[in-house]
Amino acid sequence: METLSYIPRPLYMERVRPYIGKQLIKVFLGQRRVGKSCVMHQVADEIAKSNPQANVIFIDKERLEFSDIIDELTLYHYVCDHISEHDNYLFIDEVQEIKNFQLALRSLLNEGRCDIYCSGSNAYILSGDLATILSGRSVNIHVHALNYTEFLRFYQMEASRDSLRTFLLRGGMPYLIHLPATPDIAFEYLHNIYSTILLKDVVAHQSIRDVPFLENLCKFLADNVGSLFSAKNISDYLKSQHISKPVTTIQNYLQALQDAFFIYKVPRADVQGLRLFEIGEKYYFEDFGIRNALRNANVPADINKLMENVIYAELLSRGYQVYVGRMQEKEIDFVALRGSERIYVQVAYFLNSDKVIERKFGNLASIRDNYPKYVISMDDYPVTMAYPGIRQLHLQDFLTASQL
Repeated sequence: METLSYIPRPLYMERVRPYIGKQLIKVFLGQRRVGKSCVMHQVADEIAKSNPQANVIFIDKERLEFSDIIDELTLYHYVCDHISEHDNYLFIDEVQEIKNFQLALRSLLNEGRCDIYCSGSNAYILSGDLATILSGRSVNIHVHALNYTEFLRFYQMEASRDSLRTFLLRGGMPYLIHLPATPDIAFEYLHNIYSTILLKDVVAHQSIRDVPFLENLCKFLADNVGSLFSAKNISDYLKSQHISKPVTTIQNYLQALQDAFFIYKVPRADVQGLRLFEIGEKYYFEDFGIRNALRNANVPADINKLMENVIYAELLSRGYQVYVGRMQEKEIDFVALRGSERIYVQVAYFLNSDKVIERKFGNLASIRDNYPKYVISMDDYPVTMAYPGIRQLHLQDFLTASQL
C-alpha cells in the first residue's frame, strides 16, 4: 500500500478501533472531500504498525489504476488475487463507484477472507436492496468536516478570536490547509467541491434533470440556513419569484442533497416526549465554508445563522442526534441526544436586550429537568446571573470544551 501523508484525526480512530478485526464491514460515510480517504489510510497504518504481518489491500476508485474494477466480479477476483496467507485487510475508497459491490463484500465477509473497510459519499449505499444485503453485517462511521479543535490542530493555531474568525469563514474542509489563506482562493476551491458534489453525488445518482433549479435551491438554503420551513414554504416562495415547482419535486431534490451529506434536515420535536412534528424543519450544511462560498459572504454578514450551523456541525461531530426543540409556543434551538445523554442549546450573536435574554434563557428555564442547558453567544462576559443552572459560554469556549 502506498504511504500517504496526512494529519491524524484521533476522533475517528477512536470510533473505529473497537471494530478492527471484527466480522463487520466498516463503512465510512460523509460528504465528498471531508477526509474519509485519509481516515481510512490512518486506520490502515495503525493496523500495519500493530501487525507487521498484515496484508493491506487498498482500492481507490478515484485512481486510474483501479478503473478495471467495475462490478462485483472484477472486485472479487482482484481481492482474491491479492490475498496472502497472513491477515488480510481490504480498504475500498468510494465503493459506490463499483456496481453491485455489496455482493462481493458479502461473499468475502462470509468466506472470512479479509477484514473489510469502505467509504461512500452517498447514502445510496445504505438504501433499498443494499441495506437488506448488508443488514447486521456492517457498522457506519460518519466522517465530518473538521471541527474547531481539529481545525486548530491542522493549522497549528491557538484558540483565539482570530482563529475562530478564520474558522467561521473558511469552514472545515481539510485540503484548504494546502491553499493560500485568502478568501477568494478558498471560496473558489469550495465552489469546485460544491460543483463536484452536485454532479457526481446528486445529479448522477438521482437522475436530476433541472440542474439550474437545483443550484437555485442550494442558494436558497444557503440564504435561509436555520430558518424553519417546509417544502411547501419553499414552493410558495418560488412562486412569488415566478418559479413553479411541485412540492414533491422540491422534496425529492432536498432528499438528494441530504443523501449526498451536503445538507442535513433537522426535524422539530416536542421537548418532553421528543414526538416529531410532521410540518416544519430546519436545514444546515455539512460544511458552512461551502455555504459561505455559495453566498460569497464574509463573516459577520449573518453571523447568527452561521453560528447555528457551526454549533449544529459541532454537535454532529461529537456524535449527537440533533432536533429543534418545541415546547408549546417556545422554541429551543437544539435538543441533542447521545445515548442516555441530553443537552439543550440556545444560540444568540449578542445578548444585548432583555427580550433576547428572556427568549434564550427563559425558554431553557421553563424545561423542568436536570439535563445540561447552554446559551452560546459572542459575548466576552456573562450578561446575566438570574437563571441558575444555565451555562452561558462564548462560542469559542463551547467549541473547545472537552465535554459538554
